Amino acid sequence: MGMPIKIRDNFKSLSGSERTAVIFLALGEERGSRLMEKLDDDEIRMVSRAMASLGNVTSNLVEALLRSFTERFANTGSVVGSYDSTERMLSRFLPDDRVSEIMGEIRGPAGRTMWEKMSNVNEGVLATYLAGEYPQTAAVILSRMRSDHAAKVLPLLSPALRLEVIERMIQIESVQREVLLDIESILHNEFMANYARTHGADTHERMADIFNRIDRDTMADIFTDLDAVMPDSTHRIRQLMFTFEDLLRLDRVSLQAVIRRCDTGQLAIALKGAEALQRDHFLSVLSERARMILQDEIENMGPVRMRDVNEAQAEIVQVAKAMADDGAIVLPQSDEADAVVY
Repeated sequence: MGMPIKIRDNFKSLSGSERTAVIFLALGEERGSRLMEKLDDDEIRMVSRAMASLGNVTSNLVEALLRSFTERFANTGSVVGSYDSTERMLSRFLPDDRVSEIMGEIRGPAGRTMWEKMSNVNEGVLATYLAGEYPQTAAVILSRMRSDHAAKVLPLLSPALRLEVIERMIQIESVQREVLLDIESILHNEFMANYARTHGADTHERMADIFNRIDRDTMADIFTDLDAVMPDSTHRIRQLMFTFEDLLRLDRVSLQAVIRRCDTGQLAIALKGAEALQRDHFLSVLSERARMILQDEIENMGPVRMRDVNEAQAEIVQVAKAMADDGAIVLPQSDEADAVVY
């Protein structure tokens, strides 16, 4: 049985991108796609992410959003935002490879599972495996992995194979979806299954991922208790974790890229409950216009629960981690001595 679909009927609970998503859905796939086609890539990502996670929106809320068009949309009824409806709308005006790319981003880790797993495989084991594959296949795999991990694997290949693979990585263009699916299937059936049996999962990485999603007060209590009985494991987990505070150590361009991927409403909530130094740092990387808009949203928001702040900050951290998995940014490690300070 699938998860229950959430019902949205509170106008104030919708962020700007969610309100836009409702309007597009109410317009229908044909009209909505024609309007969506006029957005730029960042705006498409924001609206698509909101649309895919929207759930059921009541007809009363649809009418509230479209009150200026009451006569035309009074009988629209409820709309349902899902991955399928989002993908169908995008398919009306974008090529298949762009649709796959955007849907892969908004689906989150489930859409990148295989490449995330490959990016966590020991570089020596992965280099040995790739040595037995066609150079073109190796090039595709390394191109889809995180850049930092691919950089560890390439030096371990033989000089002749390394050159062939690099040449193909440079010349590689968009890979057909069918080819990617075939490679993912091979990796799953012939490599990852065997690797999991012989090496097992890194439990510290899994715990770091879980701890990243727990509120700070509870996390502090957990670390205090855990440090008393497993100090080495506690230290390793701390190193693997990436928190909202760590975002301040991103370079200016990377932080701007993360902000562009985030929902504005969630970002406002996250910064509403952040320390003044953190909030000022986020605002400092924005253009004057964007900074004024975000400041205005924060100031007019009213009181927010700390639980909502923690959830919003955790969501932004997950956006940053997803971008790092795609190679769009590089996350500083918690023990880096040369972290950037502003």
